[in-house]
Amino acid sequence: MVQISRRRLLQKAGATTIAATGIAGCLGQGGTSLDSVTVAYVPIYPNMQHYVMEQEGYYEDVPTDVTIERFSSGPSVVKAFASGDVDVALFGITPAMVLVDKGTDASILAANSRNGFKIMGTTELVDRYEQEGAAAFERFEEEHGRKVRFGAPPDGSVPDIVLRYWIQEDLDVGETKSVIDKSKVPPAKAVQTIQSGDIDATIIQEPFATVIGQDDGFGKLAWSGNILEDHPVTVLFANQQVLDDSEVAQSLVEQHVAATEFTADSPGAAAAHAASVIGSGVSEDLATAAMNSQASEFFSNPHAITDQAATMGEFVANVGNIEDPVATENLFAFDPYDAIQE
Repeated sequence: MVQISRRRLLQKAGATTIAATGIAGCLGQGGTSLDSVTVAYVPIYPNMQHYVMEQEGYYEDVPTDVTIERFSSGPSVVKAFASGDVDVALFGITPAMVLVDKGTDASILAANSRNGFKIMGTTELVDRYEQEGAAAFERFEEEHGRKVRFGAPPDGSVPDIVLRYWIQEDLDVGETKSVIDKSKVPPAKAVQTIQSGDIDATIIQEPFATVIGQDDGFGKLAWSGNILEDHPVTVLFANQQVLDDSEVAQSLVEQHVAATEFTADSPGAAAAHAASVIGSGVSEDLATAAMNSQASEFFSNPHAITDQAATMGEFVANVGNIEDPVATENLFAFDPYDAIQE
């Protein structure tokens, strides 16, 4: 049964981390029934299902005690997951690949989002790219005496991988570092950084792409859905203890699917939920406006991302973030999703 009183007590106390006296993911007396799970999330727009599940109370229908923990970045979740402090995570597919590659017994239960980035740049760069295509980068460097300055999340993140794929595979203009000057800029700081003139372009998810696009000084260079069609962004990832408890695993996926349906049916309400949790200057109006973006696509079916996950995995291995591409059967656990389709 869900220990709602304990969960609500934690929320009212402002706690989003594991209780000091509790053990995340501990096994029940039967050996296959979980007493509790800790769900980690990174507060980014592509994790829309989590905000709906939390604010609409869907986690309360999962047959175990659910504790929610917020992390600032994918790498911090990877560290917590690897140490056993986290049982379930909503974060990028590339961190999931890293964990499986390192031998963590865990799999993807559901997709969250795909095609979720826009590459935004100054109007000068956008106009140049529209006229000259891939040659725009070389021409820019010739005229300005420097490479185009790109802001992106940390190396190995999904947007970083998509950016490098765009430069190296789609445009085929050489190694990323020889074409652009890339610096680490967190998504929440991308708007301020590009508007201040510190960078010329960035790869960014919603709702920040919408903010940049509203400024006359900037425009869209490319959409990630055209770079690597139907590429996954974030996923619902669970450890082996959760997978072994089929009731919990199936319930998590069932609530995830319900959240996807809620988002499709009530986008305004879903956006409001996202804004209330994400913070970082993400207003309800902004979150709602971003729902109309081509970079806002939310769904649950894990089968829909396997092909592009394989393509991304090969590239992630090629650039050195994982040893070898992770086989589909090792990266995904389809049974819980398939069970609720019957």
